[in-house]
Amino acid sequence: MIPVRLFSASSQTLLEGLAQWTPSAQASLRPCRLLPQQASPRMLSVSCVDHTKHQETPGKKPLSEKKLKRYFVDHRRVLVRGGNGGSGMSCFHSEPRKEFGGPDGGDGGNGGHVILRADQQVKSLSSVLSQYQGFSGEDGGRKNCFGRSGAMLFVRVPVGTLVKEGSEVVADLSQRGQEYIAALGGAGGKGNRFFLANDNRAPVTCTPGEPGQERVLHLELKTVAHAGMVGFPNAGKSSLLRAISNAKPAVASYPFTTLKPHVGIVHYEGHQQVAVADIPGIIRGAHQDKGLGLSFLRHIERCRFLLFIVDLSLPEPWTQVDDLKYELEKYEEGLSERPHVVVANKIDLPQARAHLPQLQDHLGQVIALSAVTGENLEQLLLHLQVLHRAYVEAELKRGSQPLRW
Repeated sequence: MIPVRLFSASSQTLLEGLAQWTPSAQASLRPCRLLPQQASPRMLSVSCVDHTKHQETPGKKPLSEKKLKRYFVDHRRVLVRGGNGGSGMSCFHSEPRKEFGGPDGGDGGNGGHVILRADQQVKSLSSVLSQYQGFSGEDGGRKNCFGRSGAMLFVRVPVGTLVKEGSEVVADLSQRGQEYIAALGGAGGKGNRFFLANDNRAPVTCTPGEPGQERVLHLELKTVAHAGMVGFPNAGKSSLLRAISNAKPAVASYPFTTLKPHVGIVHYEGHQQVAVADIPGIIRGAHQDKGLGLSFLRHIERCRFLLFIVDLSLPEPWTQVDDLKYELEKYEEGLSERPHVVVANKIDLPQARAHLPQLQDHLGQVIALSAVTGENLEQLLLHLQVLHRAYVEAELKRGSQPLRW
């Protein structure tokens, strides 16, 4: 008869052996073959179940638009307070054989500022909190020791953030690394050493630190990109952006509209980069706040040139360009007159090829392509590079710095 203690020890040894084999099993393509032969069939099945439980289903890519809808924020009201200043100290020097050492209370430290910094890694205002409190300064100490000032509090915001106080625009963070002091920290108080004078050799006066500045700011995000894709829903803007860049907006085989702007980077030789933004929510009547309305029309303001994406499979596709220009012009005068090119998408469909001659007769030069098959994408990339070079030359002639990614 086997003792219970020995039976438990052998079971524990078996489990330890299985635990040692587990990393190798996970690294192998067929994990069950690497398990010890002494393992029972039940132990073998449990190990396989645990392995498949932690293994992700291959090829399953959930649509991110439903999740990104609640996370993408382009408006935020923020209450910012600077750090409070530290109080000054009132004390006198005390040392043996030095009876009248005089006042030696130090000043308090200054409060820290709250600073907004444009960060290219931040894509939305969802990470910005509703209120921020700066770090306070330390109080002054004895022996003329000044208090430490509060550290600066940096708040990361996306590039292209407008900072408004009331109806006034106080800052435009359109370049990465730009900073704006949203709230000043309070000044530190004075110790009694500061009030030493010939007529006041033993001052006891000290002042408290001042409170930090308090402001209510409104942050508004406008997407910054070189080119903006403008088109009606289901024109293929997201598919086209995936085809020419590394951006991964959600696409599917059924019609739906994008819920947030996506920015993709097109790389050329010589480290040249062109940022292309997919602007969602443009429908007929968008300037009257229909559909997503004005929520995304303002993102086109920062685009230097435009790509009008047309669904060539629909009848009379030239009317789409007229309607898009009308919506842009009603939103902001002169917005539709920026440098642009008309891109006719879905040329791979039979009915689309039949509409192409009519579209060329009405609009002239048109780039016909297919974002799905990749047909004629090279012509779009070359034309995009020409528009970008013209923009850079125009900015340099004006003496301003062109947008860089």
